[in-house]
Amino acid sequence: MRYVAVTALSHPGLLRTRNEDSLVAGPWTLCATVTESPQTLFFPLESPVVVAVADGLGGHPGGDVASSLVAGRIAAAGPRLSSEDAIRDVLDACNRAVYEAAGGDEGGELATMGTTVAGVVVRHDALLVFNVGDSRVHAALPEGLRRLSVDDSPPLEPGRRTTSIVTQCLGGSPGYRAVRAHVRPVPVAPGDRFLVCTDGVTDPLADDVIEGVLREHDDRRAAVELWRAAMEAGGPDNITLAVLRVGEE
Repeated sequence: MRYVAVTALSHPGLLRTRNEDSLVAGPWTLCATVTESPQTLFFPLESPVVVAVADGLGGHPGGDVASSLVAGRIAAAGPRLSSEDAIRDVLDACNRAVYEAAGGDEGGELATMGTTVAGVVVRHDALLVFNVGDSRVHAALPEGLRRLSVDDSPPLEPGRRTTSIVTQCLGGSPGYRAVRAHVRPVPVAPGDRFLVCTDGVTDPLADDVIEGVLREHDDRRAAVELWRAAMEAGGPDNITLAVLRVGEE
């Protein structure tokens, strides 16, 4: 039987006063949590297993509220996310829910709260990758790291590797705006590894650093070393990541 092992942690980093990230692993969620010691969960692939991160928008009110709301809804819907359309429908519903929780047309203290989201739905025969915003999904392949998600960000200025601007997210605006989620299928086989993470990992760490950590270490140690590397690079944002490995008994 095939299974997926998920090793995850979440930490506020060095500069943020609180953690506004949330994480989904199957039916479980971690919201505004500090987990310096990675947790590993095993899920049989008898039904789809969803693993995702949500990064509440910094500089906006209620980022932790938005990411927690989205994480809870995605976790609850996980076993039903067996198709690309099902994923898009859930993300559309999450977008609407964040907007309404922020006060809808009336606004309020949480007006403009929002969150990015990125993740995978692991099925027995394939992986469905999805994202809205700039949180990422990578495949750790023998030939190197390959990004599977699509950043919703404007073109980078010359000499810049990152930007804090996103061109779409769930919620995040005073008026309701529809989103166009990126969803794609990817073949999967036993032994395949993936990284799902917020930009608290990918902004301070170049791809070659991430690739080297994943190549050198097993899942648990890789999660710790990625966190340590992001902290040593200044820990400028919340750090949330999940290392996935597909196995077969």
